[in-house]
Amino acid sequence: MYDAVIVGSGPNGLAAAIFLARAGARVLVIEGEATVGGGMRTAPLTLPGFRHDVCSAVHPLGMGSPFLRTLPLADYGLEWLAPPIPLAHPLDDGSAVALYRDAAMTGAGIGGPDGERWRERMERLAHAWPRLTPALLGPRPFSPHLLNWARFGLSALQSASFFARRTFAGERARALFAGLAGHAIRPLERPATASVGLVLGMLAHAVGWPLPRGGSQALADAMVRYLRALGGEVVCGWMVEMLAELPPARHYLLDITPRQFLRMAGDSLPGAYRTRLAGYRYGPGVFKLDYALAGPVPWTAPECRAAGTVHVGGTLAEIAAGEREVWYGRHALRPYVLAVQPGVVDESRAPAGKQTLWAYCHVPHNSDVDMSHAVEEQIERFAPGFRELILARSARTAQAMHAYNPNYIGGDINGGVQDLGQMWTRPVPRLSPYSTPLGNVWLCSSATPPGGGVHGMCGYHAARAVMGRLKIED
Repeated sequence: MYDAVIVGSGPNGLAAAIFLARAGARVLVIEGEATVGGGMRTAPLTLPGFRHDVCSAVHPLGMGSPFLRTLPLADYGLEWLAPPIPLAHPLDDGSAVALYRDAAMTGAGIGGPDGERWRERMERLAHAWPRLTPALLGPRPFSPHLLNWARFGLSALQSASFFARRTFAGERARALFAGLAGHAIRPLERPATASVGLVLGMLAHAVGWPLPRGGSQALADAMVRYLRALGGEVVCGWMVEMLAELPPARHYLLDITPRQFLRMAGDSLPGAYRTRLAGYRYGPGVFKLDYALAGPVPWTAPECRAAGTVHVGGTLAEIAAGEREVWYGRHALRPYVLAVQPGVVDESRAPAGKQTLWAYCHVPHNSDVDMSHAVEEQIERFAPGFRELILARSARTAQAMHAYNPNYIGGDINGGVQDLGQMWTRPVPRLSPYSTPLGNVWLCSSATPPGGGVHGMCGYHAARAVMGRLKIED
């Protein structure tokens, strides 16, 4: 009998398995696909020699995770690469606002009073990151560092639009912040969307926005190698349909969302709990594009050519309008596009002289619309001649993303809406959000606190709860 069986080999499933294996537990990870990784997979999606990250690509939370950073993953093949510029945000005047590791450099690029406001606020938050993580990446929004938490929380509870307009007078800083907050996949007028912009900004200054050499698969593979070195077992190609088919174990940890859990548990869950799980809210989806290019993207602004990530969306007003359209079930004519250029630091992704480009935009839940034209129009707007470099492309609608990864319900890569009503109560309000009415069955996916992102903290916290039942000491 295993001490724990984990279903799903995404960052949370692997984090849970590693935590328990380090404590001496006998663990088995079961992965439905042929390769491990969940959202951390890299594959040849276009032409020979081009390697593309299928889902996640840039991992600020991987470097900033209180758990992942304790793992000796460098000993198992993981190498983090830091782009010269973590992020650039192009504007229609041909310039771009760059987000550097150094908050002072970022402020200088913004210029004027807005630049000084950015430097002062973000330097303070970046310095406080280690003290804020217990609340930001924990199961509850509590922190012993009350002053730091209050400084962050008062701003974080605001809408991104209100925060940007209240804090900054000019469009450059407002646009930069809007691009960061756009990762919330919610209208920027909604409460607490400022929190996403603040977290991603402080992470850029605290740890950077790194990429794994060779692709996100390298992070998953390093975690699996370490897990196996600890005695853990991993089996791929086993798509679990029902809990009853799992091998005997003292506990089961499921890196899946509520909809999948309802199906796998059958009639074993109490009616009231089933009803609450059925009411769990999923958000908009993503439309994903991967390009094989004949050369680097010809961005007009030089900062974009050296940036690992480029936020393509224009002004605060434009990004807010596009995200609002998506939320209400419409496809934006000018979508906010998130683009990643691994080739600025990783020559292994494409043949010599050529490049890959990773890009996605937000779309309504379960959309089957091909947004390739709209995405390419946005990129061409800031990089004239981009289309002439395209050798091949791979496109996935929101429905196709769901088919690829069962956790991406309707194309929702966050495992459910992350707002004030469903942040720390996901998937349902319980004393331990990872527990279920089935005493030895636990949830450890991004549908539990602290939510989406490659940080492994959902799995870590679930494993800690399980460890208490196993009576294994830290």
